[in-house]
This record gives sequence, C-alpha cells and structure tokens, in this order.
Amino acid sequence: MSTQDKPQNSLNIELGEKEAEGIYSNLAIISHSPAEFVIDFTRVVPGVPKAKVYSRIIMTPSHAKMLLNALRENIGKYEQVFGDIPVHGAPDPVSGSHGRWQA
Repeated sequence: MSTQDKPQNSLNIELGEKEAEGIYSNLAIISHSPAEFVIDFTRVVPGVPKAKVYSRIIMTPSHAKMLLNALRENIGKYEQVFGDIPVHGAPDPVSGSHGRWQA
C-alpha cells in the first residue's frame, strides 16, 4: 500500500511482549455504573475455591457497546467458517448469565 493509499486516520498500535503473551480467562464478571462498565477477567481452577482477577478493563458505556457489536460481528464471521459455537449451561433465570460468564 503506498503512502497515498493509507487511510488518513490510521492508528499505530504498540503491543508489548507481556501483553502479546495474552492471559487465559474462563470467567468474566461484568458490572456497571451510569458512567462506566467494568469487566474483570478471572480464571477458575477446578478444586480451588478462589478465583483470581488477572485483568480489569474499564470503559465507557459507548465503548462497551462498540465492543459488543465488534464481538457479535466477529463471532458471526467465525461461525460462518467453523460452525456454531456451543454454549454449555442454560442461562441462570435470576441473573441471566450463561454458564460461568457473568452478566
């Protein structure tokens, strides 16, 4: 792509070594206030009665909705290629959560 073909508002994103390794999470706890959404990414290990928060992401409601839309779009593309993603566990009738992912 030539310099003229690049988008005017391109963003250069830096990814550090530690962040590039990633963090595994099998439980997300989501809470919100009028001003922000807080997502705590945790890991539950069988036989261990305690879960540790490995990352906390705080964002505005607008950015949370943009994340939701981006996830919907990308999950749709994934399922077109690989088939439906099974969700184990019925939604909890009280909290509405699915399995271990909390809402």
